[in-house]
Amino acid sequence: MNTQLFFSLLLMILLTSCSSSPTSHTPLKGETIQRRQGEMIVQLEPMKGVKRPLYPWEEEKNTLYPKITKEFFRCKGSQLNPVHLVQKEKELVRYYDCGGAQKHSLPVHDQKEFIYPILIDLLNYLQTKSGKRVVITCGHCCPDHNLYLDPSPFNQVSKHLLGAEVDFYIQGLEQQPEQVVEWIMNYYREQSKYKGLKDFEEFSRYDKGDAHVTTQPWMNKEIFVKIYKKGEGRDFDNRHPYPYVSIQVRYDWDLQEKVSYSWDKAFHHLHRW
Repeated sequence: MNTQLFFSLLLMILLTSCSSSPTSHTPLKGETIQRRQGEMIVQLEPMKGVKRPLYPWEEEKNTLYPKITKEFFRCKGSQLNPVHLVQKEKELVRYYDCGGAQKHSLPVHDQKEFIYPILIDLLNYLQTKSGKRVVITCGHCCPDHNLYLDPSPFNQVSKHLLGAEVDFYIQGLEQQPEQVVEWIMNYYREQSKYKGLKDFEEFSRYDKGDAHVTTQPWMNKEIFVKIYKKGEGRDFDNRHPYPYVSIQVRYDWDLQEKVSYSWDKAFHHLHRW
């Protein structure tokens, strides 16, 4: 028997062995479940719709302004900023910016990051009083960022280095810095009523010519307030076209001492990573 004949016979046997009739199935039978109308095994409370709680970032959008904390004061330096070129008498000097909050901390007091509390209190008071958002344009500056902004000798003793100075304006009141100063003085009038400290309430005008502004600054025992008009005090942090207000801390009520610049405070009271 050749191979072709063998496979032909095998195919015929397989075809004749398959049944062409469909397989019959016996239908399954089960017990019928009957239940009276309204009968339930477990009584459930009616479902009520519940509003989804807001995420933190959604809550912030639904407020006029976020509460200001020390986080708002972090150095605005960035290594992406271009080289600052300054032509001096004999050479062209290049200044490079710092890495900002990714490279260093705020000033450190007692092993904690620190901004003078009066600055935070005043800015939150201004937001409450105005009903508008305070925009901090410059809070803390590390030594590298401070030099990058303004390498002049006057700026190298800035209280921005100590977390004791802030530049800002109020959205919607950009052209009314005098109103902002009036609210600052009103804050101290209110504080004086509770604390009985005349040093809080009494403001005088600073009449020396080294303030670098055309508007005479205001001062009491604790703070020094300046208005920078359009075109004054401009640097990489203050590139906006608005007038802005600067507040410096003069006196530390907790330590009962004047707040002044020192190289040690500016350079050593700073964690770098």
